[in-house]
Amino acid sequence: MTRRREKAAQPTGSRRAAREFAFRVLFEAQQGDLDLGLARSRAEGAMREGDELVPALSDEGLTFAGVLLDAMAKHGREVDDLLRRTIRGWSFEQMAQTDLNVMRLAVLEMVFLNEVHPPVIESAVRIARKYGGEDSGRFVNGVLAGFSRSQGGGRDA
Repeated sequence: MTRRREKAAQPTGSRRAAREFAFRVLFEAQQGDLDLGLARSRAEGAMREGDELVPALSDEGLTFAGVLLDAMAKHGREVDDLLRRTIRGWSFEQMAQTDLNVMRLAVLEMVFLNEVHPPVIESAVRIARKYGGEDSGRFVNGVLAGFSRSQGGGRDA
């Protein structure tokens, strides 16, 4: 039964799986004080070797994860500046790093990749619930919804 739940918890859509993969790479790079490219290579290698902890991605999903990670390497400081202006009452040091990294990727997608906001936010909330604390989903949803409103909500679906 546990194995079924674990399998069911794995993302099924290639974009959602790619977002989770990019989140895990970003988190590992930050926590291990690794270069983002090195963390990405390690995660891709683990995925190709069938590591159960790294969800398998299709070629399309791996390409999208690469787009996210390349954009994060290029725009990470700008993303952090946008988040600092959005989040009230919390510093980056006070926040759970899982929540912060989930929000970084979501803001990156909404601003620099011009993605439709609601699906990006929904995916971010799911990742936050899976990897974060008890209130992570609610916190991430609140911050990203406020950010989306301040940006005009993104493209229409």
